[in-house]
Amino acid sequence: MAAPGAVLVMGVSGSGKSTVGALLASELGWKFYDADDYHPEENRRKMGKGIPLNDQDRIPWLCNLHDILLRDVASGQHVVLACSALKKMYRDILTQGKDGVALKCEESGKEAKQAEMQLLVVHLSGSFEVISGRLLKREGHFMPPELLQSQFETLEPPEAPENFIQISVDKNVSEIIATIMETLKMK
Repeated sequence: MAAPGAVLVMGVSGSGKSTVGALLASELGWKFYDADDYHPEENRRKMGKGIPLNDQDRIPWLCNLHDILLRDVASGQHVVLACSALKKMYRDILTQGKDGVALKCEESGKEAKQAEMQLLVVHLSGSFEVISGRLLKREGHFMPPELLQSQFETLEPPEAPENFIQISVDKNVSEIIATIMETLKMK
């Protein structure tokens, strides 16, 4: 497999995606995107009320993220994306757009071009107890801790043939970054 043009740092809310993603991008000199910044306002309101998002809420958001990643990677920019991407279908949309899941991703009102990019999926995994403890300490985020259980229920951890590594959130951030960097060197 060719070296990935993008790294997806995924996991449930509170797993450290944004922190790890931003530090990794800084270390690599790559562009960083936090998928939460691209949620439409209606998704934010829904989560803020403690209502889990469904596929209909997520798919247009994921299609938009695919278009952003594809644009950057096609122009030669390497990218790190922090995104929950809890289901395999969501990761397929990020890498393959509409053609990966037989859905219609819209780009400026037109069907997006068929395109797939190489993506390394970094799954930050941890127990419900550890991650819920982290969420209880977090302030100012639109995702309430009460939605964590629904995220664990939705989670489909990556598995072959996906290009992924799984890293425990029990490791410190510098160990997590070092593991990702080592994996990228081997690709």
